[in-house]
Amino acid sequence: MEALAALLLCCTALMAQQQGEEKELSLEERCEIEADRLQGALNLEDWQTYYVDSILKHDYAKMQEEYDKLMKEKVSSYNIYQSVQDRWLENIDAAFRRLFTDEQWAAYLKQGAARQQKAREKRRVKAQKNLLSGK
Repeated sequence: MEALAALLLCCTALMAQQQGEEKELSLEERCEIEADRLQGALNLEDWQTYYVDSILKHDYAKMQEEYDKLMKEKVSSYNIYQSVQDRWLENIDAAFRRLFTDEQWAAYLKQGAARQQKAREKRRVKAQKNLLSGK
């Protein structure tokens, strides 16, 4: 599972099989799954996994609150939702950078986070150019 899955964590519903019926996972469950995945992939200590889980649960919940507010206000611009998502994912990456060792951070970037960061930077530069050109 690439880091892109983390990006879509809040935006898509992961499905699980439970007694022959499909059940949508809660945000908390999806965060726990991602924290466990990162623990295995990055060889995190238990205390690091605890913080990863806490960071994900807090930041994704706050991102969802912003989405809900935008939806309530009937905002239909994809770019606005994308900018909210980018801002929260940057917060998550910044928190992870402080939490991970240099080796863990390098492994995290190799799993797709570097690609995500580059895509966010491209969107940010494009948005600034559009703002300056009056688009």
